[in-house]
Amino acid sequence: MMTYLTAYISINATTAGSSCSQNTYNMDFSIFIHFNDLIPGLPTDLGLECLTRLPHSAHRVALRVCRQWHHLLQSDQFYAHRKKTGRTRRVTCLVQARQDQPRHDKLTGSLPPSYGISLFDPQSMAWDRVEPVPEYPFGLPLFCQLASCDGSLVLMGGWDPASYEPLTAVFVYDFRTSEWRRGKDMPEKRSFFAIGSGRGRVYVAGGHDENKNALRSAWTYDPRRDEWAGVGPMGRERDECEGVVVGDEFWVVSGYGTERQGMFDGSVEVLDLGSGQWREVNGVWEEGRCPRSCVGVGKDGKLVNFRGFDPGLKVGVCGVAIGSNVVLSGSEYEEAAHGFFLVDMEEGQNRKLKSISVAEGFSGLVQSGCCVEI
Repeated sequence: MMTYLTAYISINATTAGSSCSQNTYNMDFSIFIHFNDLIPGLPTDLGLECLTRLPHSAHRVALRVCRQWHHLLQSDQFYAHRKKTGRTRRVTCLVQARQDQPRHDKLTGSLPPSYGISLFDPQSMAWDRVEPVPEYPFGLPLFCQLASCDGSLVLMGGWDPASYEPLTAVFVYDFRTSEWRRGKDMPEKRSFFAIGSGRGRVYVAGGHDENKNALRSAWTYDPRRDEWAGVGPMGRERDECEGVVVGDEFWVVSGYGTERQGMFDGSVEVLDLGSGQWREVNGVWEEGRCPRSCVGVGKDGKLVNFRGFDPGLKVGVCGVAIGSNVVLSGSEYEEAAHGFFLVDMEEGQNRKLKSISVAEGFSGLVQSGCCVEI
């Protein structure tokens, strides 16, 4: 791997030099002035450009080259620099049933599958796994939720697989270090809540408490500061709602109140991330339809239901937006094999689903997911 790394940097030194001389990216190197001789024999700006072009898959090895590289590659400034220069990559992270870890009980036979986090890169069409959460060596909590902030993955909530008790634990995965850390617990127990991220924060709203009471409350979590802050309550209770971020707004789609179990509403509650104010929009979702994991935004800005996009997308449907594209998964009927598809929402009514080739062990049920820019 070190040989590959050396060759990659040598090749890119030539192309990077050309780019730097032309000021292709108009880089501001002043924030990296304390990094000197990143690559012996090359000016600091050229060495930085070479490391900026290094694919994320090689960072784990690059971290071990020297202390200076280690500090640089793990810095917030370097991530912001890679993002500004278009060197980051968007991938999907999916809470997915592990097919390579079947579970069996000596008395009752098979058990529900354990869940882990799968990573799919739509650009390379490659599949991989995120390291397990140390506190969950035998699988993630059922129905846990994912969100992303500034290149980090945030996992929270869900049910204990053994007791089915709701959990408040929060964990943050840093792709720069490939490590998990424990975050501050959620302020209150809630299940089947809406989640989304924007402006460097994670937003949660609705769901139900441990007594099955639907909730109006909402909170925001700052992964950098590891702090929770309250957001004003929504106008109505919304259990089993779905969260979608549209521009600078957090949309909480559908759901139902405590006294209306399973009667999904056709309205949306919208939080302006700038002002922190809620407003309600009616008639934007089909009443009676569960929105869990299958809400998207069409080319016209209207909400769409991914369930039914294709004959193979009727059961266990989950959609994760990644730019204008959406990674879709689901099956035609219960117990059927899960299919995976890619669709470009910019194509509007002419959109077509492209089948995704799935690596062995990655065709299990997807419960939820999010897009991460790494």
